[in-house]
Amino acid sequence: MSAVRRIGPNAITRVAEVLPPMVGASMTRSLFERAGLLGHLLQPPEAMVDEEDVRRLHAALRDSLGAQTAASVARRAGQRTADYLLAHRIPAAAQAVLRALPAMAAARLLLRAVSRHAWTFAGSGEFSAAVGRPVVLTIRHNPLCRDLHSDGPACDYYAAVFERLFRVLVHRDTQVREVACEACGDAACVFELTW
Repeated sequence: MSAVRRIGPNAITRVAEVLPPMVGASMTRSLFERAGLLGHLLQPPEAMVDEEDVRRLHAALRDSLGAQTAASVARRAGQRTADYLLAHRIPAAAQAVLRALPAMAAARLLLRAVSRHAWTFAGSGEFSAAVGRPVVLTIRHNPLCRDLHSDGPACDYYAAVFERLFRVLVHRDTQVREVACEACGDAACVFELTW
């Protein structure tokens, strides 16, 4: 039996924040019940959670709301996650240094920190980053894509987190595009960042 792989609670708590104004309180409750996570809605987790909980919630969004609405929910939750990280996890002094650097230097420095903490968002997945034009971020064995089949890229949550962090800390015109996704049958989830 393998150890439980964990992901930070933002992948659940930020979804719980954005759902009610988008789909209503009743549907929010129903989605969390469908995922078997009503307890997380009633008592938001403050510590790392089982990555399977996150996978089930994001799968319930797609199954119940459809790919387009689920993508909108995931993007808003991802933006809020990035805002949380900026407010509570990335020291103000580090943010000031990153903003003062040229974009490529800031990207290198930020991605060193992101890579050190990748276990908090990739769980059992493997994260890698390559700084260049474009910047390329890769998640292999992405837990959010496990058992997911999609016609298009499905990692809107991650894309939104990366985009918001880079827009604030590296370059305000950053765009993130997922160019490969395990949910589509690709070998990894690959994100290209340009500005």
